[in-house]
Amino acid sequence: MLNRVIRGIAGTFILISLLLAVYVNINWLWFTAFVGFNLLQSSLTRWCLMEDILKKFGIKEEKAQLQKSGSE
Repeated sequence: MLNRVIRGIAGTFILISLLLAVYVNINWLWFTAFVGFNLLQSSLTRWCLMEDILKKFGIKEEKAQLQKSGSE
């Protein structure tokens, strides 16, 4: 659940900032770059500020599901 919410927020931020860049001011692309930089940073450091914020709001992290196949 947590990863889906984070991806949804990031995608929403990117789309909104692109619309704002087209219709309001081109400098909104800096916000798009900021979101992209944070996504890259979290993939390298395995730390995400949005994850910490959402956990404080009670969003639960999904449990890893182990699937066993009969061919092992």
